[in-house]
Amino acid sequence: MDIKSLTSEQRNSASANLDQLSTLELVKLFNSEDDKVTQAIKLELPLIAAAIDIIAHAFQQNGRLIYIGAGTSGRLGVLDASECPPTFGVGHQQVQGIIAGGEAAMFKAQEGAEDDINAAQIDLEQIQLTPQDVVVGIAASGRTPYVIGGLTFANKFGCDTIAISCNNDSPISSIAKIAITPVVGPEVLTGSSRMKAGTAQKLVLNMLSTGAMVRTGKVYQNLMVDVKTSNEKLITRSENIIMDVTGVARERAQALLVQANQHVKSAILMELNGVDYDTATQQLADNQGFLRQALTS
Repeated sequence: MDIKSLTSEQRNSASANLDQLSTLELVKLFNSEDDKVTQAIKLELPLIAAAIDIIAHAFQQNGRLIYIGAGTSGRLGVLDASECPPTFGVGHQQVQGIIAGGEAAMFKAQEGAEDDINAAQIDLEQIQLTPQDVVVGIAASGRTPYVIGGLTFANKFGCDTIAISCNNDSPISSIAKIAITPVVGPEVLTGSSRMKAGTAQKLVLNMLSTGAMVRTGKVYQNLMVDVKTSNEKLITRSENIIMDVTGVARERAQALLVQANQHVKSAILMELNGVDYDTATQQLADNQGFLRQALTS
């Protein structure tokens, strides 16, 4: 696929005089172009939903969600993965982001790393990829060799694969089981896919991880009931969740959280089901971690 033919590489007629605009005109144009992102994603919602169900099923089979990408796309995958443990109480292995060029590429561009078609296989082997894992390849262009190689290897390994790109008929779309393709159009700054394309990718990743966590019992109502109490803010959030669900005062919520070993779901069950900590954890286990079912069991 010739890079000149990519939608994401075309010149945007609306920004042809970008360097002549006032600062206010500049940001108005940025904002106007960003409106196209949500519309592009709306067209992909059925595919995003299907991908969420695949990821949730993998989680239920002890599989992992593995993001692979280069540059901005890789960084977005690492970012989404790093935010899952404190938000949903999962282990750091359950959602992982792998970026071409390794950890150094998170902070300093390693531009040549994306061209190695064999590197992703090595990276996936290092994390001991299993057929139960889901591999999500992220590449705005849809033609990044690193991602192509990673998805190809994952397919051969028996994994479910998902591609996220911003160009129709891209190579990674033809490789993956599900291809999510929000085509956001040419960038305001020609070829700068960290802009609209990057925003689209971030929104899709938010949906994939959060949706899969909802489907696997990490959320009750719209509350992150598996949140980890790893800092003062999250401790207060945990207390607030207990208060919201049970109606108790903060002092009682604090006491419940201590008695429940800082586990919000157990604290809620202890209060509403009138049980001790051991019984609460057993009720959760009996209901695959779903608080709503445990409350009625």
